[in-house]
This record gives sequence, structure tokens and C-alpha cells, in this order.
Amino acid sequence: MPIAGEVAIIGSAATRFGVIHDRGYLDLLAEAARGAIADAQLTQDEIEAAWLGTAEPLTAALLGDAGTAVTEALPGFAPRPVTRVSTFCCTGMEAVRAAAMAIAAGEHDYVLAVGAEKMRDVPPRGSLVARTANLTHPTLAKGRTAPGQFALLANRYMHEYDCTVEDLAAVAVKNHANAARNPIAQYSDPLTVEQVLKAPRVAEPLGVLDCTPTTDGAAAVVLTSVDRARASGRRFAVIEGIALAVVDGYYAGFYHDEADYLGFHVTRAAAASAYRQAGITAPRQQLDVIECHDCFTITELVNCEDLGLCERGEGVRLLREGVTSAEGEVPVNLSGGLQACGHPVGATGVRMIKEIADQVLGRADERQVQGARRGLAHTLGGPGVASCVAVIAAP
Repeated sequence: MPIAGEVAIIGSAATRFGVIHDRGYLDLLAEAARGAIADAQLTQDEIEAAWLGTAEPLTAALLGDAGTAVTEALPGFAPRPVTRVSTFCCTGMEAVRAAAMAIAAGEHDYVLAVGAEKMRDVPPRGSLVARTANLTHPTLAKGRTAPGQFALLANRYMHEYDCTVEDLAAVAVKNHANAARNPIAQYSDPLTVEQVLKAPRVAEPLGVLDCTPTTDGAAAVVLTSVDRARASGRRFAVIEGIALAVVDGYYAGFYHDEADYLGFHVTRAAAASAYRQAGITAPRQQLDVIECHDCFTITELVNCEDLGLCERGEGVRLLREGVTSAEGEVPVNLSGGLQACGHPVGATGVRMIKEIADQVLGRADERQVQGARRGLAHTLGGPGVASCVAVIAAP
């Protein structure tokens, strides 16, 4: 079902991202959902269905294990359908994609896509990183962690191209500076390259400040058809293209025939599909602002390449020349990205789409890119085996 140009974002909201011990999973979910519905100038009764993105319900005592969490968080929503989706770090954006398909198919008039994750209410031994290391396949993946996997990418990239640990640190410095202008960000204090390099090592060459934090938070959007949005007189943004690509399983992803440890062909596949839908042929010239998956500092560099902003191996040059800075030609991760805004896995993709929608609607406050008309949101899931790309534009 083609949805390019057919689906509108008419409301969005996000909670604060961070360590939020005084609020539970359902509290965060309800705040984001109600905020998006209010922003759309609708009532809850007008929402006909919902999609919930939660990737790691085990960190929240199984809350979010099914779409029923939305019904619990929003009294009176029953008996409307709610579907829970989970696709690693693409979870939230996949919830938006699924909801958009229902609108494009004419199944519903107004739908909600909400992502939520509660990752900080567990001790370190119960964390996502610890469970990944201890509970995965005893021979294929025992002890394997996300920092370890992406450190392989970083080492290979630095070996092949003109890239240093100082360049990796500069990504963190840029994104933390951007987060200072984002009121929901987990971190708002600036960093220096020296601080990043002196931080404790996690998996060489990545230190603590090269890695995304674990985060609590939620984000939501309300969707309808472009025709209905236009007739209502509301301000809205258009989903010009959105695509999910999946190339392999969790254990096999880093051993895929096309895995060269210099980028992710799954992102290139998702971007190609989204670009076809949106008519994007020159991403660097046609996109005004980008939110891309920077789970580790190296990932932003290779993602800029995989998204077609430059040739492979030239992501460092974009960074050094300021092309991706707040004042640059194509600002990347003005929200602070995963690095500094935070990464509540199920919420991240929805939050990215909200950020780009706010930019093209001219309501991104201190982060606003003047004249922004089209932007892109990108997530990368698992060990580079899933990717979702969305192109969002002003009508």
C-alpha cells in the first residue's frame, strides 16, 4: 500500500527523557499519548486505533509486552484495537509506519502511534546491556554487547579511512551542544573532546561518552489523511516516504555476506525505498535537517554516508567541515540525538519523527532550522539488521 504523500502528522508530544524514577511506564505513555491527542485538537474518543512501540518490556516488569498497555494507560480507550510492535531500535518508527499504513488504506480516520520505554528502574545486573551479554546464545553471542559490536565497526573504519578518536569525540561534543537547546534532553551540559577521550573505556576505541545512555521516556504522534488534515484547517506535516528494511537475524547480522564493518547496507536499502517514495534523488541538496541513529559516535558518521549525504569514507569530512553542525548545510541531530537527548528504545523513532515534523512546521524553538521544508528521520536496529527511514515535509 503506497502511502507517500497520503498521511499527515497532525499532533505530537514527548515526555522528558532521562532517569525518571518518580514516574512509571504507564505514566510516561499516558503523558505522551494525551499530549499528542491534545496537540491534534482532538479528543481521545476520536482516536480509532493505536500502535505501541516498546522494545524491552522485561525492563519494566512486562509493561508494554502487548498493546493492552495503551488501554490501561488511557482509561476509556477500550475496546479499540491496539497493536504492539518491536523491531529493536527501529521499534518506535515502525509503530508510526504501521499506523500510517492503516490511514493510507482507509481503515481509520485518526490513529495514534506511541513509543515508550522504562529502562532505568532495574539494577545494573538487570540492565539491557547485562541481559544482552548474559542471556544470548552461549556460543554465538555470549558476552556480546552493543558497544563491543560497534567498536568493531569503529576500528575497521579508522583503519580504512582518515578518522581518529578525536573525530569520534567531536560527534559527542556536537550532539551534546545541540541538546543544550532541547528541553526534553537527558543531558544538557556541553562536553569537550578531552572529556570524551578521558571517559572510562567501554570497548576500544569507544568510551562511556561515545555511547548512548539508557533512558526512560515516551513520545507519540497522531496521524490522519492529508485530505482530512487539509480540510480541517490544522497545521500538519506530510509523510512523503517511509520504509523499513530487514536483512538478517540478531545473531547472524554481523556475519552477513554484505557486512563490511564500514556501514550498514540495511540503511542504504531503507533509504533507497523512502527516497523513491519521496522523489529524493540528491539527499544532501533536498533535505534540510536530519535526525539519524547515533547510538555510538561512529554510527553517525557511517549513517551520513549510508543516507547518501556523501560518499563512503567521507562522513568525517562532513563533520570536520561543519556540514552537519547546527549552522551547517545539513544539520544532523539538532535534538542532541541518542547521544544526548537519550535513547528510550521504543520511544526514540517516534521522538525523531516528532522532531522533524516540528522543524518543517517551524515550531522547533531554539533548534529551528530557518526555512526547513523537508527532513529525514532514521533508526538502525539490532546489530545493523533493521533500519527505518522516514521523509517528512511541509505540505
